[in-house]
Formats: sequence, C-alpha cells, structure tokens
Amino acid sequence: MRHLHLDAIGGIAGDMFVAALLDADPAQAAACVGAAEAVAGVPCRLLRHRDSVLAGARFQVEDAPHHHHHAHDHQHTAWSDIRGRLHAAALPEAARRHALGIFTALAGAEARVHGIAPDEVTFHEVGAADSIADIVAAGWLIAAQADADGAATWSVGPLPLGGGRVRTAHGVMPLPAPATALLLEGFLTVDDGVSGERVTPTGAAILRHLGASAAAPAGARKMLRSGIGFGTRTLPGLSNVLRVLVSERAAPALAPVGVRRQLAVIEFEVDDQSPEDLAIGLDRIRQVEGVFDVLQMPAFGKKGRVSAHVQVLADPAALDPAVAACFAQTSTIGLRTRVTEARALPRETASAAAAGRTVRVKRVQRPGGATAKAESDDLAAIDTYAARKRARTEAEQSNE
Repeated sequence: MRHLHLDAIGGIAGDMFVAALLDADPAQAAACVGAAEAVAGVPCRLLRHRDSVLAGARFQVEDAPHHHHHAHDHQHTAWSDIRGRLHAAALPEAARRHALGIFTALAGAEARVHGIAPDEVTFHEVGAADSIADIVAAGWLIAAQADADGAATWSVGPLPLGGGRVRTAHGVMPLPAPATALLLEGFLTVDDGVSGERVTPTGAAILRHLGASAAAPAGARKMLRSGIGFGTRTLPGLSNVLRVLVSERAAPALAPVGVRRQLAVIEFEVDDQSPEDLAIGLDRIRQVEGVFDVLQMPAFGKKGRVSAHVQVLADPAALDPAVAACFAQTSTIGLRTRVTEARALPRETASAAAAGRTVRVKRVQRPGGATAKAESDDLAAIDTYAARKRARTEAEQSNE
C-alpha cells in the first residue's frame, strides 16, 4: 500500500500541497492543472521555484491574489453554489468526491465557528478562485495517489502553530484562524517561534479530509520519491515549503486506534410504508455511490405507533445524492443529517480460490493481528452448510 508523509516545514496551504505532490510526480501536472482551471475558471500554472536553499515547485493561479493566506480577498461564495459547480464539473468521480470532501470539512468547521448550519455557510477567502483551484487540484491528486488496491495512507508531522492576527472578511481574527483550529483537533502542533498563518483553513481541511495520522506509521518503508511545494510567504531563516515524502510499505502496519475519516450520517423514521416496499427502497439507497451501509431498527413513534428507524452511513461528499435517494425511495418527509468523525481499521480485499470458484476475502489489520473473512455472496451458490463452511475456511486460510 502506498504511503505519503507530509513534512510541514514552513506549514501547509492548499497551493503548497498541490505543488509538493506535483513536484514529486510531474507527469500528473497537465491533467491536474487542467482540472483546476476548468472548475475555477482561471488559468493555473506549475512553476519551478527556488529560494536561497531549496528548489521545488509552486502552484500559481493567475488573476488571483498571490499570497499565502488569501486574507484580503473578500469574494463571497455560498457553499451550496460551490457544491453545485463541483457536481456539474467534468471531473473524474474520485477527484470530485475528494474535492467535495475537503469543502465539506471546511463548511462544517465554519458552521461551528459561526453557530449556523453547514448549508448556510458562505465562504469568503476560501470562495475565491485560487482557493477553489487549490481544492480541486488537491482532490484530483489525492485520487491519483490510490494504488492498484484503490487505497493510500497519509501521515503528517507536527504542524507549526504560528500566531498573531489576520484581517479577514469577518474582521481581525486570531491565528490559527478559528476554523483552522477546529480542523486541526487531534493533530500534533509545535511552536517554532515563527509567527503568522502557518496552516491555512484549506491546508487544515485537506489534512482533516485525508484522515492523516498525526505521526508516521511504524514499519519499514521504501522511499519512492519526494517533492517540495513553496508557499508565497517569506519566513525569516526558514524555507516556506511543504515537503511530501512518498514511500511504500513492505507490509501493512497495524493502526491500533484506527484511521480517522469523516462520515455522513442520515437518520429518519418511517411508519406508513409497508415492510416489503421499505426493504426495496433501502436496498436501492445502498446502491447509491458513496453510501457505505443502511441500517434499519424498530422504534416507537407518535401515539405508540411502531415505526422503522433508518440510519444511512455515507461519504460526506455523497451526502446530497444519498439524501435525494432517501426521499425518493421512502415515504419520509423529513430527516436529520450530520457529519461525524469515524475510526476504521486498515483493510484490503483479495481473491482466493476455494471449492472451484473465486471468493473475495476481506483482510483487516487488527491490534492483535490480521483477520480474514470470506464474502458470503461468493459462497451462496454452494449447496450445503458444511460445504460452505469448508470453502469459507479454505478461502480465508489461503489469504494468510
């Protein structure tokens, strides 16, 4: 499994993240820059850059303010408008999902800061064309890091805290900005004595979306390549760069506390739809891309009526289509949504031969060691319980 470690020497911002990954893998530049330009509507360029010590890359958005934290651009853009643009954009689905996930993390943090619902959030600095380009490019590159198994892991070293004040559309704010501070909950920080905005809201949202672990996982690594992305600020006595280290692990490392990720939860009750038809509807909700699972449990509603409590778990980027499916496939006329933090153990799916057929086997890295479980659907055609049990054991043991 591919692993990427972010070494935030100068800090992290969206443009630094993009520049570092493209410096590590320049072959991705043309397609990535093209995707960012198409959505942001402004020209973008990847430039070679060097300071007095290091050489690397800089991601530049034309006709946009070229400064580290975009503090003086007060363009107002509603989160719903940006979400609509991303849904309509001609992007690879994985890139769209990651870009939506980054914006969803930002919207959730801004909503908490201002005490409003996420759908009421209007972005100011982050609504500018350069920030939209940064996030689309970041989403494109995150999708591109997935290996043949469709996965990659991320970690980040201690993040420079910075400090001071910055003038924004909301007035003078402390640094780190309030939304940034919320997004960095759980990450390690360090005060290296250099003030200013060292981690931007966009940079923090990328880390939150990635679920990057706060320290590099244990285990041997094979270094593949590295890249350096420059920010636009000049830091006294320090290169203002984000470095990416791309490596490959010989074997999956255990993650006892699980990998952080954002999870959207949709909940509602149904008391006027037949069980047979509700079962059909829930099965169709499960088929929506980005929906992980749909749960149903009994509940008691008004006047003691028995109802079905439904819980849908989904990728935050798929929240809108999942909500639409809930309204289309059930009789509910109202539901609740929230985005929460979830923990998941590393897992992978492999194929094994058993009972003359191919069986998918899910392997999970648990704190006490790896476990394997054969996919029941692949065993369903076997005639008897005993034969299915033998095939399941054969498939699971062949993957050890």
